[in-house]
Amino acid sequence: MTVEQIASQLAAYCRNEEFTRAQQELYAEDAVSIEPYDTPGFEKETQGLEALKEKDRKFSSMVESRYGTTVSDPIIAGNVFSFVLSMDLKMKGREREKMTELCVYHVKDGKIVSEQFFM
Repeated sequence: MTVEQIASQLAAYCRNEEFTRAQQELYAEDAVSIEPYDTPGFEKETQGLEALKEKDRKFSSMVESRYGTTVSDPIIAGNVFSFVLSMDLKMKGREREKMTELCVYHVKDGKIVSEQFFM
């Protein structure tokens, strides 16, 4: 897949909240995920596809209700693309909130090798 195809497919999966499917199909086995800061229960940097899948499961288990996810059109520069992702959700034990982040992805050999989030 080209960077453009990966960016388009990932945006579509995220719009449909198919995060696990996106990881299975679009990520490299040695992919890395970098959060903007240390969050209780999560590492700032997660390495390896299995660890990323576990991170996704852990986050999903903390969500009580989802009210929608929006994703901007991807912006592509060489082997890197980004988009803005906004999730309207209620985390267990918290008030409903909207989380917005800039998501930046690096592609190598037809797979996402890193993702980094900025809030």
